[in-house]
Amino acid sequence: MKCPYCSNQGTKVVDKRETEDYVVTRRRRECLDCEKRFTTYERVETSNIIIVKKDGKREQFDRDKLKKGFIRACEKTNITMDQIETTVNEIEADIRKMDSTEVLSKALGELVMKKLKKLDKVAYIRFASVYREFADLSSFEKELSKLIKK
Repeated sequence: MKCPYCSNQGTKVVDKRETEDYVVTRRRRECLDCEKRFTTYERVETSNIIIVKKDGKREQFDRDKLKKGFIRACEKTNITMDQIETTVNEIEADIRKMDSTEVLSKALGELVMKKLKKLDKVAYIRFASVYREFADLSSFEKELSKLIKK
């Protein structure tokens, strides 16, 4: 494993843990040269998932893109990176359990919104405002009132 700080190829594993769902192995590593520590994640490579966009275009599922969207929605909240990582793992597992290797972007978006709603209401509204493309204040207010009623 190459050190992200000094590019040295010599590292050692100082801690190894499985996630709660045993989907990911987390390894804490230390560079043998600069002695800085960093974390790597190992997961099983599985079949490719294709996301079918609204316009019919297809693109490969990108876990990092999903995670970045989650991080953006959760900015300035109390959600930790561990919570984000766990939730992204859950979403990825859910879409891999689906019958098809092609998933509609709408289905993925709804799954993300469901998880965010449980995690943090502010993050949910942030994501919903982009995902549902609120055109005006009234559509935003409708979504907010639905959230408040529940």
